[in-house]
Amino acid sequence: MTDLSGALQEPWPDLRLQREAVGLGMWFFLASEVLFFAALFCSYAIYRSFNAEAFRIAAAHTKIVYGSINMVLLLTSSLTMTVALRAATIQLRRLTLLSLGATAALGVAFLVTKGLEYYADINENLVPGPGFPLKPAATAIFWGLYWIMTGVHALHLTAGIGVVIAVMTLFWRGTIPVQGSTMEGVAIYWHFVDTVWIFLYPLIYLAGRS
Repeated sequence: MTDLSGALQEPWPDLRLQREAVGLGMWFFLASEVLFFAALFCSYAIYRSFNAEAFRIAAAHTKIVYGSINMVLLLTSSLTMTVALRAATIQLRRLTLLSLGATAALGVAFLVTKGLEYYADINENLVPGPGFPLKPAATAIFWGLYWIMTGVHALHLTAGIGVVIAVMTLFWRGTIPVQGSTMEGVAIYWHFVDTVWIFLYPLIYLAGRS
């Protein structure tokens, strides 16, 4: 069995307590993130309840092809992250690195696709403000929420990609062992970001196509 003492950090007396502390800290962090996104989802639900037809019209102008591609990319990245976590658990260094690399690459592909979608949206002036083409006026509320919710999600994904690359680099250099609590925290965060998109997708892309 590989010596895992290199993963132990002060002030923890053993790896078990350190792992439990990291896990608890991650869950508290995710709880705050859940509350943040819950506020956005509640805002969407409230505004839509008063402007159902306007939201239907506005959502029909979203780019469902881009949204669907990104859904596939993130679901696939969840699979590769799961493989990475399992590989790290049984100390398969090469498979862990390859799976983390694939996860980061899929995340970057998501951001590129989202960038292309944003470019198309901007070209159609689908940004609330002067020149916004849709009627009634409440359609601008949907698009305001669209930019906020997808933008915040993209920022969270960008942070996730950065963490994945950082952990992959530490594993590759041997700074930390392949098996450890750090990998578990990264996986939890990544799956959280993926789950947020699973909820965003029907609200944004399917609302105007039912």
